[in-house]
Amino acid sequence: MQGKTAFITGASRGIGAAIAIKLASLGVNVAVVAKSVEEDPRLGGTIHSVAEKINAAGGNALPIQCDIRDEQQIIAAVAQTVEKFGGIDFVINNASAISLTDTEKTESKRFDLMHDINVRGTFLVTKHCLPYLRQSSGAHILTLSPPLDISPHWIAPFCAYSLSKFNMSMMAMGWSVEFKKDKIASNALWPVTTIATAAVKNLLGGEQMALASRTPAIIADAAAFILGQSTILYTGKCWLDEDLLMLAGVHDFAKYAVTPGAELQRDLYVSRQPR
Repeated sequence: MQGKTAFITGASRGIGAAIAIKLASLGVNVAVVAKSVEEDPRLGGTIHSVAEKINAAGGNALPIQCDIRDEQQIIAAVAQTVEKFGGIDFVINNASAISLTDTEKTESKRFDLMHDINVRGTFLVTKHCLPYLRQSSGAHILTLSPPLDISPHWIAPFCAYSLSKFNMSMMAMGWSVEFKKDKIASNALWPVTTIATAAVKNLLGGEQMALASRTPAIIADAAAFILGQSTILYTGKCWLDEDLLMLAGVHDFAKYAVTPGAELQRDLYVSRQPR
């Protein structure tokens, strides 16, 4: 992992920031890519606050303001990353918009936002990083999206959001075959439980859901594990965080719980109970 470079979208807070900080601690250069340059009091975090934390700890981070709905901004962000670090080895498609609304209550602008970021943005980020991934000796595309269980009961409650997230997983699986000849791995990663981010606490489920969640560290540790594995053996799968960590030798997940001993809230699109 030492000396490799990760291009992480949505890295100004939450899961993206946790992955950025974890990878940097392992010697990975990190492009902290997101829109936020001024802190939202409801959500916290900016590209600069994450980069400063990484650099202060001895890591190497480059904050890049980028709205992945804008293809020209993506192209510029990729160019900045390559100019600074010499290439790109890992693409972490973490940026995502969410609206947990049914069909009738989903406004067209929210539908468009989710598909512009989750689907189109993920596609374009990966597309423009490809020339540099092909030059890497251990390239990996990791997309934060759910298992491809498209049962109607998962799609029905939040149809527009579910469509966008399953599209992300479909791209991740397709890329694992499309880029196999280039020795580029592609996987999806999803948490078994809800993750205690500012968005969950302040915008989605409130304090109660946050207390019944795990910390972003579990996703960061799972991401770090798979990115460090063989791109030939570890590709083409929708992973759950627990399964990756068990492969890494972790069997006790208690340290990741926000509230020790609490009954944990399963995340969307996950059928089994947390371990």
